[in-house]
Amino acid sequence: MSWLCRPAAASMPPARIAPGSRIACLLLALVGLGGASPTAAQSPTLVPGGASEQITPIPAMPAQDPRRAALGERLFQDRRLSHDNMRSCSSCHDTRTNGASANVRDSTPQGEPLALNTPTIFNAGLNFRLNWEGNFRSLARQAEHVLRNPAIMASSVEEVLVKLRADPNMVRQFRDAYGREPDRSALLDAIATYERSLVTPGSRFDRFLAGDPGAITPHELSGYRLFESLGCVTCHQGVNLGGNLFARHGIFHPIGSAEPEVLRVPGLRNVATTPPYFHDGSAPTLPAAVRSMGIAQLDRVLAEQQIVAIVAFLNTLTGTYRGQPVALPAGAARATASP
Repeated sequence: MSWLCRPAAASMPPARIAPGSRIACLLLALVGLGGASPTAAQSPTLVPGGASEQITPIPAMPAQDPRRAALGERLFQDRRLSHDNMRSCSSCHDTRTNGASANVRDSTPQGEPLALNTPTIFNAGLNFRLNWEGNFRSLARQAEHVLRNPAIMASSVEEVLVKLRADPNMVRQFRDAYGREPDRSALLDAIATYERSLVTPGSRFDRFLAGDPGAITPHELSGYRLFESLGCVTCHQGVNLGGNLFARHGIFHPIGSAEPEVLRVPGLRNVATTPPYFHDGSAPTLPAAVRSMGIAQLDRVLAEQQIVAIVAFLNTLTGTYRGQPVALPAGAARATASP
């Protein structure tokens, strides 16, 4: 017996199953392909807005103190958060495009590639844990780690506060938002408040779930039925289509780098805009990623029409931010019918 899948609830024990079992929650460690059934015909009938759906639309942005959110956005873009004043959070998480970058792996301050591909910051607040390894439970704790991580900001909360307290305009904005000068809790809370606002509602599939049958095409609907019947929805479900459990990758065949062996299943929101894929960025396009997941996680080669249909569905998951569709970064590979 082999440990393969862990649910989000801390009180629930890890699931133990036979290593060769095709249980979908084990087979969706990355972009999304798993399955128990190879045919779409076994999928239940999909009714827009039906109660049986395992995917739920992104809710309206949570209420935030606008002064704290504005301060957090300013901090997110402030290069003084890094030790050398050369990079900001937005250097790797570009909210003007996909909330990440087009790079296979972003770089350290020394110019070396980071160990893992940068996940999008969009909808990160909807995940039960953060980062590929799921090693942070809160946005504030993650922000603190990023500041002191020598491979990212190479700074610290204390160093950042010295810089901010020397800026009268920044001190004034902290006083307006928190009633005091910059301090640890206000700094981290402001960044987390802004990051919680980075939700992308309004995808065509969300509109379909809300009761608009014309929001997606019959071909895209068939892709969803296939996504559902193969078992992808077992792990890629809920409001973020993932982000709420751990899984092992490379069940049948290796996929990308071997480490870390167990990852937080990523959400699939805006997945068409976030190439390259996988924890190591080794899949350049969405069709390539879907094909690789079939081999690595299902031990089967998916037919071209299956890949095309699944990718068509995944394209319906692109939401909007500040009234504009989430976009591919310049130079990013676009999804095509074949890898």
